[in-house]
Amino acid sequence: MANGSRQAVWEFFGTELKRRRENTGMTQVELGAKVFVSGGYIGQFEQAIRKPQLDVARRIDEVLQTDGFFERLWRKLIKEQRFAEYFAHAAELERLATSISEWAPAVVPGLLQTPAYARAIYLSSNPLSTDEWIDEMVSLRMDRARILKDAARPVYWVLLHETVLRVPVGTPAVMAQQLESVARALRARTVLAQVLPFSAGAHPQMGKAMKLMEFEDAPPTVYTEGVLSGNLLDEPAVVKRVRTDYDLLRAAALPPEASLAMIEAAAEDYRRCAGTT
Repeated sequence: MANGSRQAVWEFFGTELKRRRENTGMTQVELGAKVFVSGGYIGQFEQAIRKPQLDVARRIDEVLQTDGFFERLWRKLIKEQRFAEYFAHAAELERLATSISEWAPAVVPGLLQTPAYARAIYLSSNPLSTDEWIDEMVSLRMDRARILKDAARPVYWVLLHETVLRVPVGTPAVMAQQLESVARALRARTVLAQVLPFSAGAHPQMGKAMKLMEFEDAPPTVYTEGVLSGNLLDEPAVVKRVRTDYDLLRAAALPPEASLAMIEAAAEDYRRCAGTT
């Protein structure tokens, strides 16, 4: 299903939600209270700005007595989407975000990955997969990254732990190319990046990747990822705490100029190892 077609079905989901809610005489606030989300979220579901999670779709069916209609439609959309179920909502929100602040403790974030680096990542965790599957996964990742090339791209601020620079993914040539790509983006001022050096020691969110996304007309959301699982967190107190952690990381990181110098130096080291200097 193409992106436009998928969005049209989500809009149908929202239209049906509004129609059936109004048929019961419930307001958005009243339905929200019954399914444990805010009335504002119901409005965003109805406008296809946000997509409900499965448990919310199920509760909507129960409250509106729609015999599983919204769950079935949700499952159809998720089954035909291009990303893993646990990441699908975050991928949708990336496209809508006005700013993305990301913490990467182990690998270069997907939005900044080169095709060769992404391929090495997928091969490391799927060593028996076919070339066709790997090619498809790499293509999807590159499609995601296009949001940083759009004229209306989000403000993207990424914090990289020094581990990202020092632990090789793929060959030295792949690492050199990847770090050079990040450096070019910094020099072109299309992204903001800082490196948290080993010398910074212990820090908030050790080993836990996170992404804080802000929107023009919706509350901010945090995405965190574990082993084949992901969580979207939008409770205000949780988002506030994550924002504080991110600010602490940013304060401990090297300034942008020093970060760029470290990235370029690491790229040069990999070039020497690859024999391409």
